[in-house]
Amino acid sequence: MGAGASSAMGAEGGEIGLGDLPESCVAAVMLHLDPAEICRLARLCRSFRGAAEADFVWETKLPANYRYLLEKATSSCSSSSSSDEEDRVITKKEIYARLCRPIPFDGGTKEFWMEKSRGRICMAVSSKGMAITGIDDRRYWNYIPTEESRFHTVAYLQQIWWLEVSGEVDFCFPVGTYSLYFQLHLGRASRRLGRRICNHEHIHGWDIKPVKFQLWTSDGHHALSRYHLDEPGCWNRYHVGDFVVEGSELPTKVKFSMVQIDCTHTKGGLCVDSVLIYPKGFRQD
Repeated sequence: MGAGASSAMGAEGGEIGLGDLPESCVAAVMLHLDPAEICRLARLCRSFRGAAEADFVWETKLPANYRYLLEKATSSCSSSSSSDEEDRVITKKEIYARLCRPIPFDGGTKEFWMEKSRGRICMAVSSKGMAITGIDDRRYWNYIPTEESRFHTVAYLQQIWWLEVSGEVDFCFPVGTYSLYFQLHLGRASRRLGRRICNHEHIHGWDIKPVKFQLWTSDGHHALSRYHLDEPGCWNRYHVGDFVVEGSELPTKVKFSMVQIDCTHTKGGLCVDSVLIYPKGFRQD
């Protein structure tokens, strides 16, 4: 009992609390926690808050090539930032927070962001960042506004014989394995009296032959998958394949496509939203 009582008392008889722990000790523990846990602990007391600001803690949570990613982020908003903000030295925690926000590039047709829990990089390529056969002919395709896309616009196919959509990214991905998806929707969704409705008028041709999806990387990797498009009225992600990045110093070029070029029948009623690149196993609603 005496030993237990003395462990909770200071040298002068005062009680010792969490706030009395040295910041260096708290920071050493935080090295083994994820960012969300660090932020929760920072609310406990002043010493925890100070430890949660340490650069060496947050640097371990950042991707190895975070300087490249930060340069991308800085260049994307350089026109709107003041010179004082550019000259200020930012902390590693601020870098982490900045990279967790969507960062547009290539004229706003692409964006990347860091998922908050594990510091892995995700990317999205909009329909306007891809080459779409016939996109300039209003008889076949239209760009339509929608709140359901992160880019606020999707390419809508009314009817066509030859479907071909392709694109590429050239980016220094952090080391890891990534999955690539096409995000598609059969039917044209809208809202009426506050309710979501879907127009199925142009949907046809997708049950006859599958759509072929492919990806290629600059190191020679190739993946292929085929799907019949189904489930009208729902956004679906069609997994094209996975690729591995073994070094983040040089850019990895990733090319991707979806084609259905059987001209024995037409197909239509398709919304092309984006291509998504996620760390393998990552799920986002």
